[in-house]
Amino acid sequence: MNKRILIVDDDPELRELLRGYLGGNGYDVDAAEDGAAMRRSMAAAAPDLVILDLMLPGEDGLALCRELRAASATAALPILMLTARGEDTDRIVGLEMGADDYLPKPFNPRELLARIRSILRRAGENAAREAPARAFAFAGWTLDLGARHLVGADGVVVPISNGEFKLLRAFAENPFRVLTRDQLMDVLAGREAGPFDRSVDVMVHRLRRRLDDDAREPALIKTVRSEGYMLAADVERKS
Repeated sequence: MNKRILIVDDDPELRELLRGYLGGNGYDVDAAEDGAAMRRSMAAAAPDLVILDLMLPGEDGLALCRELRAASATAALPILMLTARGEDTDRIVGLEMGADDYLPKPFNPRELLARIRSILRRAGENAAREAPARAFAFAGWTLDLGARHLVGADGVVVPISNGEFKLLRAFAENPFRVLTRDQLMDVLAGREAGPFDRSVDVMVHRLRRRLDDDAREPALIKTVRSEGYMLAADVERKS
């Protein structure tokens, strides 16, 4: 899967320039002009890295960086900050807020690409060093990876099938990220879904029942129209 990059900048020409350049270098690229658009974009598809302009209308880049770092779902999300100002104080404050790197405008797109690759490489190395999770906790539920079962807030074990376990683990590993039917079918069977294959939809329906998630208005496993499904809950890794 290509890495997804979200550009948050109020300059439409720069957004389109970077969308074309980064897209041509193998990345999936989304763009947003302000904080509200950033949140909508992230709800639709979680990025692997955010390019965040410091000088935004309304909520500035520092406030948005602080917000992303405060939420458990995005606490480790790589952030590269851009600004038209190059003073040391701006750079230091940005890094103190949790940005992974800082690049002043104007910049060479090739340098930006090199910074992105470096940040994503470091993020991958850090993730590889993490202790493997024993369980995922979310919304009062715990998915025990060793026993391969689901435990409710009351401590009652809810048996789940192997397919349900695989899907729920994939959702728990990617909270607030849309997983397509092809991706979920690959989790289940190591292949893409056929045009008339409803296996994923049936399995998601069963998972919702296990989680007491109203199929008419699901709060946990949400349907993203024409895209797939998403676990809309903060997830805690238990090592």
